[in-house]
Amino acid sequence: MPLRLIFMGTPDFAVPTLRALHAHGHEIVAVYTRVAKPAGRGMKLQPTPVEQAARELGLPVLTPSTLKTPEAEATFRAHKADAAVVVAYGMILPENILNAVPRGCFNLHASLLPRWRGAAPIQRAIMTGDAESGAMVMKMDAGLDTGDVAMTDRLPITDAMTAQDLHDALAPRGADLMVQAMAALEQGGLDLVPQDEAGITYAAKIGKAEAKIDWAKPAHEVLRHIHGLSPFPGAWFEIAIEGVPVRIKVLRCELAQGSGAPGVLLDEHLTIACGSGAIRLLQVQRAGKQPMTAPDFLRGTPLAPPLAVI
Repeated sequence: MPLRLIFMGTPDFAVPTLRALHAHGHEIVAVYTRVAKPAGRGMKLQPTPVEQAARELGLPVLTPSTLKTPEAEATFRAHKADAAVVVAYGMILPENILNAVPRGCFNLHASLLPRWRGAAPIQRAIMTGDAESGAMVMKMDAGLDTGDVAMTDRLPITDAMTAQDLHDALAPRGADLMVQAMAALEQGGLDLVPQDEAGITYAAKIGKAEAKIDWAKPAHEVLRHIHGLSPFPGAWFEIAIEGVPVRIKVLRCELAQGSGAPGVLLDEHLTIACGSGAIRLLQVQRAGKQPMTAPDFLRGTPLAPPLAVI
Protein backbone atom coordinates (compact mmCIF):
# COMPACT_ATOMS: atom_id res chain seq x y z
CA MET A 1 0.00 0.00 0.00
CA PRO A 2 1.23 3.56 -0.66
CA LEU A 3 2.48 5.42 2.39
CA ARG A 4 0.69 8.27 4.11
CA LEU A 5 3.34 10.96 4.17
CA ILE A 6 3.84 14.42 5.63
CA PHE A 7 6.12 16.46 3.38
CA MET A 8 8.21 19.28 4.86
CA GLY A 9 10.23 21.58 2.60
CA THR A 10 10.63 25.15 1.43
CA PRO A 11 12.92 26.06 -1.52
CA ASP A 12 13.19 24.98 -5.16
CA PHE A 13 15.49 22.12 -4.15
CA ALA A 14 12.60 20.39 -2.38
CA VAL A 15 10.04 20.63 -5.18
CA PRO A 16 11.23 17.66 -7.32
CA THR A 17 10.97 15.36 -4.30
CA LEU A 18 7.43 16.50 -3.50
CA ARG A 19 6.36 16.01 -7.11
CA ALA A 20 8.06 12.62 -7.40
CA LEU A 21 6.48 11.21 -4.24
CA HIS A 22 3.07 12.42 -5.37
CA ALA A 23 3.58 10.98 -8.87
CA HIS A 24 4.50 7.59 -7.41
CA GLY A 25 1.17 7.32 -5.64
CA HIS A 26 2.04 8.13 -2.05
CA GLU A 27 -0.68 9.95 -0.16
CA ILE A 28 0.68 13.36 0.87
CA VAL A 29 -1.61 14.16 3.76
CA ALA A 30 -0.01 17.53 4.59
CA VAL A 31 2.71 19.79 3.24
CA TYR A 32 4.59 21.89 5.78
CA THR A 33 6.56 24.89 4.53
CA ARG A 34 7.74 28.30 5.73
CA VAL A 35 5.33 31.20 5.76
CA ALA A 36 5.09 33.44 2.67
CA LYS A 37 7.39 36.48 2.74
CA PRO A 38 7.26 39.86 0.96
CA ALA A 39 9.32 39.87 -2.24
CA GLY A 40 9.72 41.74 -5.51
CA ARG A 41 9.22 45.40 -6.30
CA GLY A 42 5.75 45.50 -4.84
CA MET A 43 6.81 43.51 -1.75
CA LYS A 44 3.81 41.23 -2.16
CA LEU A 45 3.67 38.06 -0.12
CA GLN A 46 5.42 35.34 -2.10
CA PRO A 47 4.57 31.73 -1.23
CA THR A 48 7.54 29.37 -1.08
CA PRO A 49 8.28 27.19 -4.12
CA VAL A 50 7.04 24.17 -2.15
CA GLU A 51 3.75 25.89 -1.29
CA GLN A 52 3.21 26.83 -4.93
CA ALA A 53 3.87 23.24 -6.06
CA ALA A 54 1.66 21.79 -3.32
CA ARG A 55 -1.27 23.99 -4.27
CA GLU A 56 -0.83 23.02 -7.94
CA LEU A 57 -1.13 19.40 -6.83
CA GLY A 58 -4.16 20.12 -4.66
CA LEU A 59 -2.37 19.26 -1.42
CA PRO A 60 -3.14 20.82 1.99
CA VAL A 61 -0.49 23.34 3.12
CA LEU A 62 0.49 24.33 6.66
CA THR A 63 2.87 27.19 7.55
CA PRO A 64 3.37 27.05 11.32
CA SER A 65 5.80 29.50 12.89
CA THR A 66 6.91 26.88 15.39
CA LEU A 67 6.70 23.13 15.97
CA LYS A 68 7.51 23.34 19.67
CA THR A 69 4.02 23.83 21.09
CA PRO A 70 1.63 21.09 22.24
CA GLU A 71 -0.83 22.35 19.61
CA ALA A 72 1.75 21.90 16.82
CA GLU A 73 2.46 18.36 17.98
CA ALA A 74 -1.25 17.54 18.19
CA THR A 75 -1.81 18.82 14.66
CA PHE A 76 1.17 16.83 13.39
CA ARG A 77 -0.07 13.60 15.00
CA ALA A 78 -3.62 14.19 13.75
CA HIS A 79 -2.48 13.63 10.15
CA LYS A 80 -1.99 9.94 11.08
CA ALA A 81 0.94 9.71 8.67
CA ASP A 82 3.20 6.69 8.38
CA ALA A 83 6.32 8.83 7.95
CA ALA A 84 7.53 12.33 7.18
CA VAL A 85 9.87 13.43 4.38
CA VAL A 86 11.98 16.53 5.04
CA VAL A 87 13.87 18.43 2.33
CA ALA A 88 15.44 21.80 3.20
CA TYR A 89 12.51 22.73 5.44
CA GLY A 90 14.44 25.43 7.28
CA MET A 91 13.11 24.68 10.75
CA ILE A 92 14.50 22.29 13.36
CA LEU A 93 12.18 19.40 14.19
CA PRO A 94 11.88 18.84 17.95
CA GLU A 95 12.25 15.29 19.22
CA ASN A 96 8.53 14.92 19.97
CA ILE A 97 7.79 15.70 16.29
CA LEU A 98 10.44 13.22 15.13
CA ASN A 99 8.71 10.57 17.23
CA ALA A 100 5.18 11.51 16.17
CA VAL A 101 5.09 9.27 13.08
CA PRO A 102 5.52 5.49 13.50
CA ARG A 103 8.07 4.90 10.72
CA GLY A 104 10.10 8.03 11.37
CA CYS A 105 11.18 11.22 9.60
CA PHE A 106 13.49 10.98 6.60
CA ASN A 107 15.67 13.82 5.39
CA LEU A 108 17.20 14.37 1.95
CA HIS A 109 20.58 16.01 2.50
CA ALA A 110 22.78 17.40 -0.28
CA SER A 111 26.16 16.07 0.84
CA LEU A 112 28.06 12.85 1.52
CA LEU A 113 27.49 12.65 5.25
CA PRO A 114 29.14 12.95 7.68
CA ARG A 115 30.92 15.53 5.50
CA TRP A 116 29.10 18.86 5.39
CA ARG A 117 26.41 18.52 7.98
CA GLY A 118 24.46 21.74 8.31
CA ALA A 119 23.11 24.66 6.34
CA ALA A 120 25.21 25.13 3.20
CA PRO A 121 26.57 21.75 2.04
CA ILE A 122 26.47 22.50 -1.70
CA GLN A 123 28.36 25.77 -1.40
CA ARG A 124 30.93 24.46 1.06
CA ALA A 125 31.73 21.38 -1.02
CA ILE A 126 32.60 23.56 -4.02
CA MET A 127 34.38 26.27 -2.07
CA THR A 128 36.61 23.75 -0.31
CA GLY A 129 37.60 22.04 -3.56
CA ASP A 130 35.86 18.70 -2.97
CA ALA A 131 36.10 16.24 -5.86
CA GLU A 132 32.57 14.94 -5.34
CA SER A 133 29.26 15.59 -3.65
CA GLY A 134 26.01 13.72 -3.56
CA ALA A 135 22.63 13.22 -1.98
CA MET A 136 21.73 11.05 0.98
CA VAL A 137 18.50 9.87 2.55
CA MET A 138 18.88 9.84 6.32
CA LYS A 139 16.53 8.83 9.12
CA MET A 140 16.44 11.87 11.35
CA ASP A 141 17.33 11.92 15.01
CA ALA A 142 17.75 14.74 17.53
CA GLY A 143 21.23 15.72 16.27
CA LEU A 144 22.21 17.99 13.39
CA ASP A 145 22.27 15.68 10.34
CA THR A 146 23.55 12.82 12.53
CA GLY A 147 20.98 10.14 11.69
CA ASP A 148 21.54 6.75 10.11
CA VAL A 149 21.88 6.75 6.31
CA ALA A 150 19.53 4.74 4.10
CA MET A 151 20.66 5.55 0.54
CA THR A 152 23.39 7.51 -1.28
CA ASP A 153 23.90 8.92 -4.77
CA ARG A 154 27.36 10.33 -5.56
CA LEU A 155 28.18 13.02 -8.14
CA PRO A 156 31.59 14.38 -9.26
CA ILE A 157 32.22 18.12 -8.89
CA THR A 158 34.03 19.69 -11.83
CA ASP A 159 35.78 23.04 -11.82
CA ALA A 160 33.11 24.33 -14.22
CA MET A 161 30.29 23.67 -11.73
CA THR A 162 28.68 26.52 -9.83
CA ALA A 163 26.56 26.06 -6.72
CA GLN A 164 23.50 26.49 -8.94
CA ASP A 165 24.74 23.76 -11.30
CA LEU A 166 25.31 21.32 -8.45
CA HIS A 167 21.97 22.24 -6.87
CA ASP A 168 20.18 21.59 -10.17
CA ALA A 169 21.95 18.25 -10.64
CA LEU A 170 21.31 16.99 -7.11
CA ALA A 171 17.64 18.01 -6.79
CA PRO A 172 16.20 15.45 -9.28
CA ARG A 173 18.70 12.79 -8.27
CA GLY A 174 17.75 13.31 -4.64
CA ALA A 175 14.08 13.05 -5.55
CA ASP A 176 14.67 9.68 -7.22
CA LEU A 177 16.64 8.56 -4.17
CA MET A 178 13.81 9.47 -1.80
CA VAL A 179 11.29 7.66 -4.00
CA GLN A 180 13.47 4.55 -3.80
CA ALA A 181 13.79 4.94 -0.03
CA MET A 182 10.05 5.29 0.50
CA ALA A 183 9.40 2.26 -1.74
CA ALA A 184 11.80 0.23 0.41
CA LEU A 185 10.21 1.57 3.59
CA GLU A 186 6.77 0.64 2.27
CA GLN A 187 7.98 -2.92 1.67
CA GLY A 188 9.73 -3.14 5.03
CA GLY A 189 13.21 -3.43 3.53
CA LEU A 190 14.90 -0.07 4.18
CA ASP A 191 18.39 -0.72 5.57
CA LEU A 192 19.98 1.95 7.78
CA VAL A 193 23.71 2.39 8.34
CA PRO A 194 25.19 4.59 11.09
CA GLN A 195 27.33 7.47 9.87
CA ASP A 196 31.09 7.13 10.09
CA GLU A 197 32.57 8.94 13.08
CA ALA A 198 35.54 10.01 10.95
CA GLY A 199 35.42 12.88 8.49
CA ILE A 200 32.75 14.99 10.19
CA THR A 201 32.62 18.57 8.88
CA TYR A 202 30.03 21.32 9.26
CA ALA A 203 28.70 23.50 6.46
CA ALA A 204 28.18 26.82 8.21
CA LYS A 205 25.75 29.32 6.73
CA ILE A 206 27.42 31.58 4.18
CA GLY A 207 28.35 34.97 5.64
CA LYS A 208 28.40 38.19 3.62
CA ALA A 209 32.00 38.84 4.67
CA GLU A 210 33.08 35.69 2.80
CA ALA A 211 31.95 36.97 -0.58
CA LYS A 212 34.80 39.37 -1.38
CA ILE A 213 37.38 37.73 -3.66
CA ASP A 214 40.89 37.39 -2.28
CA TRP A 215 43.11 37.57 -5.36
CA ALA A 216 46.18 36.64 -3.28
CA LYS A 217 44.97 33.01 -3.13
CA PRO A 218 45.98 30.46 -5.81
CA ALA A 219 43.88 30.55 -8.97
CA HIS A 220 42.14 27.24 -8.30
CA GLU A 221 41.04 28.37 -4.85
CA VAL A 222 39.75 31.65 -6.29
CA LEU A 223 37.79 29.76 -8.97
CA ARG A 224 36.20 27.39 -6.45
CA HIS A 225 35.36 30.32 -4.16
CA ILE A 226 33.63 32.13 -7.03
CA HIS A 227 31.71 29.08 -8.22
CA GLY A 228 30.69 28.06 -4.71
CA LEU A 229 28.98 31.42 -4.20
CA SER A 230 27.30 31.60 -7.61
CA PRO A 231 24.69 32.88 -8.08
CA PHE A 232 24.02 33.81 -4.45
CA PRO A 233 25.34 35.75 -2.67
CA GLY A 234 27.89 36.11 -5.48
CA ALA A 235 31.65 36.54 -5.02
CA TRP A 236 32.67 40.09 -5.86
CA PHE A 237 35.44 42.60 -6.40
CA GLU A 238 35.48 46.34 -7.04
CA ILE A 239 36.96 48.22 -9.93
CA ALA A 240 37.26 51.94 -10.60
CA ILE A 241 35.05 52.96 -13.51
CA GLU A 242 35.32 56.65 -14.39
CA GLY A 243 36.96 57.15 -11.02
CA VAL A 244 34.11 55.57 -9.06
CA PRO A 245 34.44 52.14 -7.34
CA VAL A 246 31.87 49.75 -8.80
CA ARG A 247 31.10 46.32 -7.36
CA ILE A 248 31.23 43.44 -9.85
CA LYS A 249 29.96 39.96 -9.02
CA VAL A 250 31.65 37.07 -10.79
CA LEU A 251 29.27 34.22 -11.64
CA ARG A 252 31.49 32.03 -13.83
CA CYS A 253 35.20 31.84 -14.55
CA GLU A 254 37.89 29.44 -15.76
CA LEU A 255 41.57 28.85 -15.13
CA ALA A 256 43.79 30.83 -17.51
CA GLN A 257 47.42 31.23 -18.47
CA GLY A 258 49.37 34.15 -17.09
CA SER A 259 50.83 35.57 -13.93
CA GLY A 260 51.31 38.89 -12.25
CA ALA A 261 50.62 40.81 -9.08
CA PRO A 262 47.39 39.51 -7.48
CA GLY A 263 44.37 41.41 -8.74
CA VAL A 264 46.01 42.87 -11.85
CA LEU A 265 44.17 42.69 -15.17
CA LEU A 266 46.46 40.79 -17.54
CA ASP A 267 44.72 41.28 -20.87
CA GLU A 268 41.62 42.72 -22.55
CA HIS A 269 39.61 39.51 -21.99
CA LEU A 270 39.15 39.85 -18.21
CA THR A 271 42.04 37.60 -17.22
CA ILE A 272 43.08 38.48 -13.67
CA ALA A 273 46.22 37.39 -11.86
CA CYS A 274 45.93 35.47 -8.61
CA GLY A 275 48.51 34.60 -5.94
CA SER A 276 49.63 31.89 -8.33
CA GLY A 277 48.18 31.48 -11.81
CA ALA A 278 45.23 33.41 -13.17
CA ILE A 279 41.54 33.12 -13.95
CA ARG A 280 39.45 34.45 -16.83
CA LEU A 281 36.04 35.86 -15.98
CA LEU A 282 33.25 34.42 -18.13
CA GLN A 283 30.06 35.83 -16.62
CA VAL A 284 29.76 38.90 -14.42
CA GLN A 285 27.09 41.14 -12.94
CA ARG A 286 27.58 44.83 -12.34
CA ALA A 287 25.71 46.24 -9.34
CA GLY A 288 22.14 46.99 -10.31
CA LYS A 289 22.44 45.22 -13.69
CA GLN A 290 21.58 41.82 -15.12
CA PRO A 291 24.21 39.05 -15.44
CA MET A 292 26.14 39.24 -18.69
CA THR A 293 28.96 37.50 -20.50
CA ALA A 294 32.44 38.97 -20.28
CA PRO A 295 32.39 40.18 -23.93
CA ASP A 296 29.07 41.96 -23.39
CA PHE A 297 30.40 43.56 -20.21
CA LEU A 298 33.56 44.75 -21.99
CA ARG A 299 31.56 46.27 -24.83
CA GLY A 300 29.91 48.61 -22.35
CA THR A 301 32.88 48.94 -20.01
CA PRO A 302 36.17 48.68 -21.90
CA LEU A 303 39.05 47.84 -19.58
CA ALA A 304 42.71 47.55 -20.39
CA PRO A 305 45.75 46.22 -18.47
CA PRO A 306 47.51 46.81 -16.15
CA LEU A 307 44.40 47.96 -14.32
CA ALA A 308 44.18 46.58 -10.76
CA VAL A 309 40.95 45.36 -9.15
CA ILE A 310 40.22 45.45 -5.44
